[in-house]
Amino acid sequence: MFSLKLLFLCLLMLVLPAFAQQSSKQIIKAGPDLNLPFSPAVRAGDLIYVSGTMATDPQGKLVPGTIQEQTKHTLENIAQILKAAGVGLDRAASVHVYLKNASDFEAMNEVYRRFWPKAPPVRTTIVAGLVLPDALIEISLVALRNGAERKVILPAGWQPSPNYSYGIQSGDTLFLAGLVARDNKANTQMTGEVAVQTKQVMDNAAAILQAAGMTHADVVTSRVYITDVAKFQEMNAAYRTYFPKDPPARATVKAALMNPQYAVEITMLAVKSKDRQAIVPLNENGQPSSLNPNLSAAIRVGNRLYLSGMLGNTPDNRGNAKAQSERTLAALGRALKAAGFEWKHVVEGLVYITDGKHFPAMNEVYRPQFSKDFPARATVITDLVNADGLVEIMLTAVK
Repeated sequence: MFSLKLLFLCLLMLVLPAFAQQSSKQIIKAGPDLNLPFSPAVRAGDLIYVSGTMATDPQGKLVPGTIQEQTKHTLENIAQILKAAGVGLDRAASVHVYLKNASDFEAMNEVYRRFWPKAPPVRTTIVAGLVLPDALIEISLVALRNGAERKVILPAGWQPSPNYSYGIQSGDTLFLAGLVARDNKANTQMTGEVAVQTKQVMDNAAAILQAAGMTHADVVTSRVYITDVAKFQEMNAAYRTYFPKDPPARATVKAALMNPQYAVEITMLAVKSKDRQAIVPLNENGQPSSLNPNLSAAIRVGNRLYLSGMLGNTPDNRGNAKAQSERTLAALGRALKAAGFEWKHVVEGLVYITDGKHFPAMNEVYRPQFSKDFPARATVITDLVNADGLVEIMLTAVK
């Protein structure tokens, strides 16, 4: 009996560290420490979150060049970061491309697809300003650890794209590409007002979700890119019909898309789980926050927490990026606490700022929130839906 107990304890000692390693946050270091307020990448469980990366040298200075040269250099930098994490580009599941100029789209694609000659990751591409003025492209991505399932999802009858997959599934998680209003069976564009286009996007998402054994009820977070803020409520009216209960966390910003005929593009992430929970944090007065029919403040699923993009603008801090960043981070902190998470659990951040001049002020507030073990992060320049908002921050946390 004693020997069986001893054997069990020995096995437990072997299993527990491995389990802890799979579920805890691990900073991936690549290259010299440049004292930046984000890590090159963070590994948590099966996922590796890679920060927004540009065509920089080892000292962090941009290497000038054409869009083709910058795309190649950027992806080579990402490959080095992933190598430090023990994986290759073939493990990429979801990519976000931020282009300074929509006119560079085709030239970027020519280089991009050489890095994924088959089974490319899902991808979203929008136009955004970059914090390095001469940069033409920034790319962030999420990759899978070696050994984790990586399954391409293509609904029956759909025409595949040479540049991206529509869905990548890994276990209970499904990454969806940035979707626009297309008939993917006929491979044709759909026209119409933003509500019509939003419905087509969400119906396209339904086909991808169904092919992966999921529904809209499994979507935990989304990013919405709208070309005309005046059409925001029309988009919402169509969007929320797909989420009658506990809508996913969400961030919505104004951005130009790769085709001027498109009015909206939506990126989603779904997780199949029985313990999905919408989080209702307290507001700054200590009262439960009012519910928004279009989004949840945060969605917790298993050991992961997806927080909506939050703003901190008030009439008193109009034009003050530092004050708005402080209120935004305070709101995110309350959401983390309501879900039983802490700042140390944050693995990924997405920061939208309306002007590059707000970047230092945002960082001045953002940096002390973590002090070390920074999450991965992308920061891009876009207009926000709220005209007085200067900073919007969206987070992912993992215990």
